[in-house]
Amino acid sequence: MITWNVDPIIFSLGSFSLRWYSLGFLASFSLGYLYLKKSYEEGGLAPEKLESLLVHCVAGTIIGARLGHCFFYEPEVYLREPLKIFAVWEGGLASHGAAIGILLSLWFYCRRNHIGYLWLIDRVVIPVALAGGFIRLGNLMNSEIIGRPTDLPWAFIFQRVDEVPRHPSMVYESIFYFFSFALLHLTYKKSALKEKEGATLGLFLILIFGFRFFVEFLKEHQVDFESRLPLDMGQFLSIPFVLAGIYLMARPRKKKSPFQYAGSI
Repeated sequence: MITWNVDPIIFSLGSFSLRWYSLGFLASFSLGYLYLKKSYEEGGLAPEKLESLLVHCVAGTIIGARLGHCFFYEPEVYLREPLKIFAVWEGGLASHGAAIGILLSLWFYCRRNHIGYLWLIDRVVIPVALAGGFIRLGNLMNSEIIGRPTDLPWAFIFQRVDEVPRHPSMVYESIFYFFSFALLHLTYKKSALKEKEGATLGLFLILIFGFRFFVEFLKEHQVDFESRLPLDMGQFLSIPFVLAGIYLMARPRKKKSPFQYAGSI
């Protein structure tokens, strides 16, 4: 079994501390920017629009993830004390909220720049899968989102939590998200998937949230009320994303120009 007691802080300088989790976010947005730069060049879009895209993605991710945690997992706390929503230093981000935040922020971005919504989303979700892998590695460094007890030989003992051997559920997710990035990239480049608008988004939703549904069975509950439910909150939230993915994959839709005005899914 693996004993895990890594310091989540890389280094501190005065009141400033650089955490592995923050480094994961930085790597995610930096690599995503570089990945999408080529798509913009191929689509004939102005490079300066990519900088605005990055701002929208960052804002949508952080705001969506924070609000998702506050209202999906602990609504009674944050409705009672709304100002605590802004206390991001206390922790609390939800990936389902981040997904909703990104989709909404990019809808506004597309409307302002007259870019096809699904044309863009089909490209954005590929590096988003890569980002998911980095974020889960950050969770590993924080010893959070831990799994349930197990006696498997690759179990982790998260000493910052307890001395119980557990599933390294964040490692499972990270590996699968990196795999999903490779699969989405190769499928988009080497198959006819890109000829069907919205299909890459659909495959992304099925892969990421389908896996999320099943890996939740190996995780400890994040909040107490989940123990009284037949499924945990992460599973309930994953179901509509998977259904949306199936719909996008199944419906007939032809490829459109990147300059198509943003519309609904």
